[in-house]
Amino acid sequence: MKDKAIDWEDEKESLSLPDSMKNNETIVTEFLLLGLTNIQELQAILFVIFLTLYFISLAGNGAIVMIIISEPCLHSPMYFFLGNLSCLDICYSTVTMPKVLENFLSTHKAISFLGCITQLHFFHFLGSTESILLAIMAFDRFVAICNPLRYLVVMKHQVCLQMATVAWVISFFYALMHSIMTSQLNFCQSHQLNHFLCDVKPLLELACGNTVINQWLLSSHSWNMIRKALSICASHFMVVCLFYGPVGFTYIRPASGTSMAQDRIVAIMYSAITPVLNPLIYTLRNKEVKFAFKKAFGSLFWKN
Repeated sequence: MKDKAIDWEDEKESLSLPDSMKNNETIVTEFLLLGLTNIQELQAILFVIFLTLYFISLAGNGAIVMIIISEPCLHSPMYFFLGNLSCLDICYSTVTMPKVLENFLSTHKAISFLGCITQLHFFHFLGSTESILLAIMAFDRFVAICNPLRYLVVMKHQVCLQMATVAWVISFFYALMHSIMTSQLNFCQSHQLNHFLCDVKPLLELACGNTVINQWLLSSHSWNMIRKALSICASHFMVVCLFYGPVGFTYIRPASGTSMAQDRIVAIMYSAITPVLNPLIYTLRNKEVKFAFKKAFGSLFWKN
C-alpha cells in the first residue's frame, strides 16, 4: 500500500507538470552561436576579414545610392532598382555582420531568443526582397532591349515605385510567416546553433515535433526564387548567379547535421561577399555609373 501511495504521488506530480517538461522541452531564453570555427587563433584574423568586407559593402553600396540620388542622368528605372538593391545590400549585411563581428571577440557567443527570431525575420525579409527585386530588374532589362520604343511607357516612375513597394511588402509578410512559425517550435535538444547567424534550417535541427511544414515552406520558396530571375545582361546574370546559386544550394536540401558545415560556408557568400561584389559588378560594367562616380568624387578630390 505504501508503494502504491508513492506511485500515486508520482503520477499526480507528473500530471501536474506542464507538457514542455514531460517531453524534455525547455523554455528557451537564448541560443549559442557556434560560429565559423572554434580555433581561437583564427578569431582575430576572421574579425579583420569580415570587418573589411562589411566596410567595403557599406562604402560601395552607400556610394551607389548617393550617386543615383544626386545625378539627374541616373534617374531612370534601371538605376532606381539598382539603388533599391544597394539599400538592400546595406541592410542585409547589417542584419548579420555586427553580431558575427561581436562573436569573434566574445567568449559567450549568445543571442537571445527574441534577438534570434528578429534576425531570422529580417534576414529572410531582405533576402526575399532581393530575390524579387532581381526578377524585376531582369524584366526591366527585357523591356528595355526587346521593346525599347515603349520602355518609358511601360516602366514609368509610378509603375517602378509600385513594383518595388510590392516586393518589399510581400517579402515582409513572407518572412513574418517564417519567423512566427519558427518561434512556435518547441526546443528539447541542445540550444547550440551550428551556424554564425539565426536561420531556419539550424533552428529546425534543434526543434522537437513535426517540422514538415517548415521544411516545405523553405524548399518551396527556394525553388521559386531560382525560377524568378533570368536575364540577357551579363552583369545582371552574374549578380543572379551569385545570389540564387548559394541560396538554392542552402535551402533546397533538407536540414541535417552533415550539411550545416557546408551551409555556413555558403552563407558567407550571400550574407557578406555578395553585398560587396554587387556594387563592383554594376559599376565596373556600367559606363554611366562610372562617369557619375568620376564626376562626383573627382570634383571632391579636386576641391580638396
